[in-house]
Amino acid sequence: MKAQFHLALPCKSIEVTKNFYTSILGASLGRYADKWADINLYDNQLTFTQAGDFNFNFKNYKLGESVLPSFHFGVIIPVQVWGDLYTKLFKSNHEVTTEVTFMKNKIGEHLSFFITDPNGYMIEFKSFKTENEVFCTSV
Repeated sequence: MKAQFHLALPCKSIEVTKNFYTSILGASLGRYADKWADINLYDNQLTFTQAGDFNFNFKNYKLGESVLPSFHFGVIIPVQVWGDLYTKLFKSNHEVTTEVTFMKNKIGEHLSFFITDPNGYMIEFKSFKTENEVFCTSV
């Protein structure tokens, strides 16, 4: 079953957040008001509500040789879209993690990179080598 996700998150500034997602990541703006906005990120709905300063204390974890933030969200996209976005963001003045291949030569092998939005959220962009292995535990 294909389904879209909805994620609602607090943000520091609606205007800065809208600009990052639309101008930097290329997402589209949905419904919005003075203190909230819906963002269409690859046909998934992110709703940001201006909440001022907030704090998420989180620990990192290790996957292979990489240290990852335990609190993050992301989207799985086709490899061509992934490559185009990575190239665009890597050339920008935004800090993007180096591309990493996780689960190399194993079920679930995928490319990933992370970028931090203006609110401190880590966003992961993934592209799986084999699409039907996104949830697969064995083949």
